[in-house]
Formats: sequence, C-alpha cells, structure tokens
Amino acid sequence: MGVLSQPALNQCFLLKPCKSTPLFTGIPVVDLTHPDAKTLIVKACRDFGFFKLVNHGVSFELMASLEHEALRFFKKTQSEKERAGPADPFGYGNKRIGRNGDVGWVEYLLLNTNPDSPKSLLVFRENPHHFRTVVEKYITAVKNMCYKVLELMAEGLGIGQMNALSRFVKDEKSDSCFRMNHYPPCHEVQALNRNLVGFGEHTDPQIISVLRSNSTSGLQICLPDGTWVSVPPDQTSFFINVGDTLQVMTNGRFKSVKHRVLADTTKSRLSMIYFGGPALSEKIAPLPSLMSEGEESLYKEFTWWEYKKAAYASRLADNRLAPFEKSAAD
Repeated sequence: MGVLSQPALNQCFLLKPCKSTPLFTGIPVVDLTHPDAKTLIVKACRDFGFFKLVNHGVSFELMASLEHEALRFFKKTQSEKERAGPADPFGYGNKRIGRNGDVGWVEYLLLNTNPDSPKSLLVFRENPHHFRTVVEKYITAVKNMCYKVLELMAEGLGIGQMNALSRFVKDEKSDSCFRMNHYPPCHEVQALNRNLVGFGEHTDPQIISVLRSNSTSGLQICLPDGTWVSVPPDQTSFFINVGDTLQVMTNGRFKSVKHRVLADTTKSRLSMIYFGGPALSEKIAPLPSLMSEGEESLYKEFTWWEYKKAAYASRLADNRLAPFEKSAAD
C-alpha cells in the first residue's frame, strides 16, 4: 500500500500524552424526515454548531462506492499520487495544510465542485473514468441534501424566505469545494504514548460543511465550555458543521464549531467533506430578515473573497472572524 512518506516524527505532529477521551454521547441527532427537523437543526446549531444527520436520503451504496474509489487513489505509489498535485489549493496534498506552516498526518485531494476546473480535470485524467462519475454523483446528492438542510434551517429560524440560506450555495457561481482526507496509520506513535495530529484544530470558513467518514474514530469537537470530546464514528450518517460565514449570517446565533482530527495508530481514516460556500463577490452580513428591531450587527460587512483571502492567510487555529468583528468604537 502506498502511503505517506514517513520521516522521523517531530513535535509538529504530536499532541499531549495520550489521555483516554470517552466518545461523546451528547451529539445532537437530526432525522431529516422528522416533522420537527427544522426545530432540532436550529437547536443543535445554537448549542453545538454541529449535529449528526440521519435518514438523509443519500444511498449508502453511493457513499461506499466513493470510499472505494478514494482508497484506490490513496493506495497508489507516492509518485503516482503526486501527479495530481501540488495542491494550489486544489489537487493532491501531503502533510502540509495551507501555506502558513500547519502540518498534519494527512494526505488529501481537494477539488473544485466544478468538475471541469483545470485541476479537477488533471486529477480525473490520471484516474479511471469511474472515479469522476462517482465523485460527481456523490457531490450532486450531497448538494441536494445540503439545500434541504439549509431550507429547514431558514424555516426554523423564522426567516420568511425558504431559500434565504440555500440560495448562496445553489448559485451557479458558488465557491464550494470537496475534500477527501486520508489519515494513514502510524505504528511509530504507539510506543511514544502520544496523540498524533491528523488535522489541527480549526473552524471552517464556509457556510456549511457536510462530512462523512469511514468507521475509524478521530474526529473531535470543542464544546462551548472548551472541553474537547470525541465524536463516535458512523459511516452511514453525515455530520454537519456550522461555518464562520453562517455564524455571521445569523449574527452569532449559531457558532462555528472548532474541531480537529487525531490520527489512529493502527487503522486508516478516510473522510469526505463538502464545503458549501457563496460566490466570491457575495456580500456577507447578518440577514436583515433575521435581525430583531434595534439589534446591532456584530460584524462588519465583507465579501466572501475578502474573508476567504484573510482565512487562507491565517494559521489553522487562528480566530479568523476576529478582524471582522465590530468593536465598541465602530
């Protein structure tokens, strides 16, 4: 199996000594077909910025097919995988996350959701036609599910327009992307009694993130009190994250969830994430239809391009919204 090249581990990959973190049983679960789904979604986004979605309508066969194709890619030799790189930001990446020194025990494929983008075409050209077909089918299915979630969210918030949130990701110019992360096992860490950082703590800058993974654990979220907890894996369900942009649109009613991934020492983890973002020129501000009379905006207005540029110039763990918050002097 071709995996990450493995130089001697350094402190960049290692976290504090291993401490058993029990799987958190309080993750909100939302049944997309439930009559109260809109209320449950809003409560989960207020309380955690995160929830598990079941009865979502995406077939397990499609999810399993994409997992199979992704693993086939990541099992290639390192030189074969690197033909789909370097990540700029799209394409194949290995260990380096972004341009500012963040690293993790991860390799990934980041694709524009437009299958005809130059880097996507390069990735698909280097791989069997079936890979492209499965990726496109999966993205289409997840997009449609995402629209439904955002429309229920708007309804639950009492916003008059059902498409007040979904229209941003439905826009044909939507700056959405799709990422497949592979965390190879690393037996070297077992003897060190340390945790291995797969992907460092961060929030997602987009509106919403839709994650599905295999049955290997590793995902952790930070609770409102600052406690890190492990999310029980569920390969048949999706996990939904509130992103920074949605936090702004709801004027802080929803909180962008801080999360990270710890790599497993014996088993590989594979995750697939759809990031729903607005068009680059879209102006981001609290939705007027959501604001109470006399309510002040907590954030300065900005375009998605301005925020994206600032976010990608920062480190993973930075508070990316801080420069866009209104101070008392504003």
